[in-house]
Amino acid sequence: MPPETTATRSERVSETSSQSSTLSQQELVAEFDAELPARRLPRGLDQVVTAYCFLVSLFVLWQVFFPLRQGNQYSLILFLGTTLPLAFVTYRAWSRREGVEGKDSPGWSDWTAAAVAALVCFYPVLPVAIGSGGGGFNEFLNRQGSLVVVDIVMGAVLSVLILEACRRTTGIVLPIICLTFFAYAYYGGFLPPSWPIGHAGFDFGQIINGFYNDQSGFYGTPLDVAATYIVLFTIYGAVLEATGAGRFFIDLSFSLFRRSKSAPGRTVVASGFLLGSVSGSGTATAVSLGSVAWPILKRAGYPKEAAGGMLAAAGIGAILSPPTLGAAAFIIAEYLETSYLNVLVWAIVPTILYYLGILLAVEIDARRFVESALDMPRRNPWRLLARFGYHFLSLLVIVAFLAMDIEPFRAVVYATAVAAAFGLAERMLSRRDPMDPDAERLSATGAARGYAVSVYRALAAGIRAVIPIVTVCAAAGIITSVIVKTGLGQSLADILVSAGEAVSSNPDIVLIVTAVLAAMAILVLGLAVPVTASFIISWVVIGPALQTLGVEAPATAMFIFYYAVLSEVSPPTALAAVAAAAITGGNTIATMWQAAKYTLPAFLAPLAFVVTDNGSNLLMEGTALGVVWTTAVSLVAVAALAAATGGWIAKEADPVQRGLCLVGAVLLLYLQPITIGAGLVALAVAVALNVFITRKETA
Repeated sequence: MPPETTATRSERVSETSSQSSTLSQQELVAEFDAELPARRLPRGLDQVVTAYCFLVSLFVLWQVFFPLRQGNQYSLILFLGTTLPLAFVTYRAWSRREGVEGKDSPGWSDWTAAAVAALVCFYPVLPVAIGSGGGGFNEFLNRQGSLVVVDIVMGAVLSVLILEACRRTTGIVLPIICLTFFAYAYYGGFLPPSWPIGHAGFDFGQIINGFYNDQSGFYGTPLDVAATYIVLFTIYGAVLEATGAGRFFIDLSFSLFRRSKSAPGRTVVASGFLLGSVSGSGTATAVSLGSVAWPILKRAGYPKEAAGGMLAAAGIGAILSPPTLGAAAFIIAEYLETSYLNVLVWAIVPTILYYLGILLAVEIDARRFVESALDMPRRNPWRLLARFGYHFLSLLVIVAFLAMDIEPFRAVVYATAVAAAFGLAERMLSRRDPMDPDAERLSATGAARGYAVSVYRALAAGIRAVIPIVTVCAAAGIITSVIVKTGLGQSLADILVSAGEAVSSNPDIVLIVTAVLAAMAILVLGLAVPVTASFIISWVVIGPALQTLGVEAPATAMFIFYYAVLSEVSPPTALAAVAAAAITGGNTIATMWQAAKYTLPAFLAPLAFVVTDNGSNLLMEGTALGVVWTTAVSLVAVAALAAATGGWIAKEADPVQRGLCLVGAVLLLYLQPITIGAGLVALAVAVALNVFITRKETA
């Protein structure tokens, strides 16, 4: 039985949505997240896996303060060896058959794969000789570039198992891409010398050496980031959720908005932003928020598809917003050799633009769909902040420590400790679940025991949640290794630039065409692979093209990052929208287009990063005055885009007015004086026509 595709899952949304009242949030996230469904293990085995993951989390935390003296590659070997086998135990080889209930245990083939994965992962550090190979880590390094047969066999088996683990956790597309790159490395020497992508060719042993015993392979930057930044932030998010932060953020968002037509939509947007610091997953945020907000949106009069699109758009904001961002943001910091704080700073203005676009779309839809103001379930926001505002402290700790030039992985561990300490204090003082005042009050011993169990499970959940990212980052090592060895990245970049030059010899037009083609390529790639893999592949292929045309590295990285993330709401896959449709029961494709409508400003804004020198101001890379005026112009452009996509200015806009708004927005985002003037004129004409026609109709 072949693995279930995104399209197949999309076709079953209507069936799933009818059962959504009986499905847990975790099941919906597992079903529709970018990672494929994990097993629901039997209780006993689940407890064993949880205990094992807890021990791995302790090892990861220990590494932060007491790194192994053998070096970084040694640590990565141990990390991969402790996490890769979990993919075969906790993820199915094939999708579960419909209607099958009960146990979901791994079979003998899964256990065999897990055992072999552990062997081939730990092989480089085993202090025993295995035939002509083995002998310990130092001996393994000494054979770099001249691996013996045993080394090659072990590396080949590990390659196969990494691809299989990646297939189980994220689908078949990324393994196929990796195999294509492998074939290119092996057979590329047979390509005609005149072809720009031709190379000298490599034999099997050389290719495996690049994967297994080279820092551009499995143990390169992507896995390094997963083993340090990503896993620690995942643990932090799990601990924050265990202390009740997620529920507090939703309650706070509901309390902030008074009775109005726009209140339900505004609440969804605010909740999505706050929940992003907990989950870091667009789909998980959409599901968590949708289970609470959909009944309110339904009572307010929102159609199922519009509500689902709003939930998906708000959820994706979790990956775009400081202070956590998504996994790819940590890779940006490593690739550019800059601090994570700089990446957070670069994301501030784009985040403002993103949420402004959603808020304006909410205001427009409220005028279209909501007939009267709705009474919101709300509590006093000041009392909530006074009682539970400590949940913000750990987020502030991260930012403060980053500003003090403390490494991000240490900062997040300190923040995790702060969150856990306040959670313990809360539990001991209240003796109950802090967000459930009606819960039975426990004894001090019972409260402490219950909280210890919650933290124990949170630490284990952090490791389980990072398994798909580990498999993606390890598989990405195949791609990066081939690109480094063959020089394919620069060859493809030259082809992309040549496509732009074929349109015009004007450097500005070449850059615009190249940027548009690059954006389309990233979006298409992101439809098939997770955000992290999409960013890594795009960085090594598309990044050189943009930088060849003079685009600075920060602008290039953020351009690629945003389009990789936005593929999560791009039809025809848009898994965040699929999950939202499962909550609301709406039509899947219609929900995807609604999500695209809400996020359209975010699709166009990243182009401003690269097509003009002034675009760097949006990343706070220029002067204070430059940042202010480019941000102001971009805010107007986003408002124009919202009017164009929502079809509303003062009143409903006709196609001509919407077209003028779209043209005005594009001209404004070019951020040059002439185009800004022309854009403002187009926008002013659209507003004037809308107001004139509205007054004429009401006269």
